[in-house]
Amino acid sequence: MLHRYARVKQKIVNQMKAVGLGLYENKMDGTGVMDVREQLLPFIKHNSRYFVLACGCVIAETVFELVIPVLMADIIDVGIANGDRAYILMRGGWMIGCALISLILGILYARYAAQAGQRFGAELRAALFDHVQSFSFTNMDHFTTASLITRLTGDITILQNAIANGIRPLFRSPVMMLTALVLTFSINPRLACVFCVSIPLLAIGLSMIVLKVGPLYRRMQGSMDRVNTVVQENIQAIRFVKAYVCGEREINKFAQVNDDLQAVSLDAFRISVWNMPLFQLISYGTMIALLWFGGNMIFAGTMSVGELTGFLSYVLQILNGLMMLSNVFLMLTRSIASADRICEVLEEKNDMIEADNALQPIRNGEVVFHHVHFRYRPDAPEILHDIDLTIPAGSSLGVLGGTGAAKTSLVQLIPRLYDVSEGAVTVDGYDVRGCELGHLRDSIAMVLQKNTLFSGTIRENLLWGNEQADDEEIYRVCRLACVDEFLDSFPAGLDTMLEQGGVNLSGGQRQRLCIARALLKKPKILILDDSTSAVDTATEAKIKQGLAQLSAMTKIIIAQRVSSVMDLDQIAILEEGELHAHGTHEELLMTDQIYQEIYRSQQEGANL
Repeated sequence: MLHRYARVKQKIVNQMKAVGLGLYENKMDGTGVMDVREQLLPFIKHNSRYFVLACGCVIAETVFELVIPVLMADIIDVGIANGDRAYILMRGGWMIGCALISLILGILYARYAAQAGQRFGAELRAALFDHVQSFSFTNMDHFTTASLITRLTGDITILQNAIANGIRPLFRSPVMMLTALVLTFSINPRLACVFCVSIPLLAIGLSMIVLKVGPLYRRMQGSMDRVNTVVQENIQAIRFVKAYVCGEREINKFAQVNDDLQAVSLDAFRISVWNMPLFQLISYGTMIALLWFGGNMIFAGTMSVGELTGFLSYVLQILNGLMMLSNVFLMLTRSIASADRICEVLEEKNDMIEADNALQPIRNGEVVFHHVHFRYRPDAPEILHDIDLTIPAGSSLGVLGGTGAAKTSLVQLIPRLYDVSEGAVTVDGYDVRGCELGHLRDSIAMVLQKNTLFSGTIRENLLWGNEQADDEEIYRVCRLACVDEFLDSFPAGLDTMLEQGGVNLSGGQRQRLCIARALLKKPKILILDDSTSAVDTATEAKIKQGLAQLSAMTKIIIAQRVSSVMDLDQIAILEEGELHAHGTHEELLMTDQIYQEIYRSQQEGANL
């Protein structure tokens, strides 16, 4: 199954390149806007067989249906008029045959259209998810999580439903209308001139509706993003909401965004519903005009009853085609709004491009910051200022600093979660921008401030570090991270089920599991971003002893407590994004005033 998906994905990528668009390229028109058709064309091409079969079935079905009124007119004008029963039965049999063939073709269309829509949606969703996975942190900052979820689910569902439900009217309506118009003009050109008035009137009214409702559909999807954002935040922080008794506030917040969605939806539907009254007005007016003029022609002897009956049958098909076509335009208007939102994500160019001949240098783990400057966006203030720091391979570095000192920003540059604005970060002498990203990040284990665990067993969460690890390796890292202290208390051990986010564990237990998972990677560089803040000092001391055994691993530890870093090879003090000082605990205690103040304040607090 995975091999099949890989082949499909590669084929789509090749097709995208063939139209001048890769998953990681931008192709803009003269206005700077990406052509939506070019972005979605590869996914349509890959399922072109089902599109063609569905369209063929619709066209053939329409042709057989259009033959039925001709046969009915012959039965009235020839069979009934002459009392020829054999002729009536023969033509009636042909009508039944045409109806059965149309039924079979309709069933086949439904099958092929469903396959085209579902395959298109599944492949587009997979490609979009794959593209999002390639994003850097900077790219992710351009979209909210809720918005990406809405685009991956709701917007793509709108597109695939438009394909599954829109192929039939989109192809059937023009064929039915044009063929029926030709036949009505062949029956009575004078009477058919009524359509020269009604069709333009309907087209003008429909155009006005589409022009007004199009922007509203896009606002609807934006409002849906905001609703999903509030829901996501509330559910993720439900314990915090209840602890602060803020349920009423969250209800009011949700009511506001929900009312906004309702308001814009009502505006859109209030305009779109005019489609049916407009159609009915013109349809009934057309039928009245045809009956009036047709009746006069029958009385004048210029038209037979059978001709008028067949003519009216074609009129009903023309009007039905117009109604379906108007509904298709409304559906396409909403689909275009969703397609634009999907293409915005595909347009997002990955700003972290790998070099053509990316190096794989991580062998020792030496990290050097060469006069590094960093800002999150070109127009944002600078976060790090001229950082010049060397971390020898196998050594340990502690990073201290106040809140907002950019400690996390500093270490995020090493695995290239962000790129430096100026200067360079090198690992083993190679600029990380020239390293192959997968190999670079596989050689670095980073435990973030926010612990991330997934629903599943403890074993499954630990195996994120190394899928091939056996139980012996797992228990080894569990001992180093002091996970074994609470693991033995669970009857199921490693097979203990964790709820989403690991909420059935304490904060300290989650931190230790995350450290064990990182150690299971056997990285060359280990980064702990305040990852022992929730454990007691005795447990932290044991974890430090365990990490000290890993002498070949470069360790970078961000902490708030001096006791967490005082035994490390060197300590760096960050102050407002600048490297204020660095050295050993003893050197800083002798020479640096800020370090002395931190140390004394914490010592005094510990003695109270």
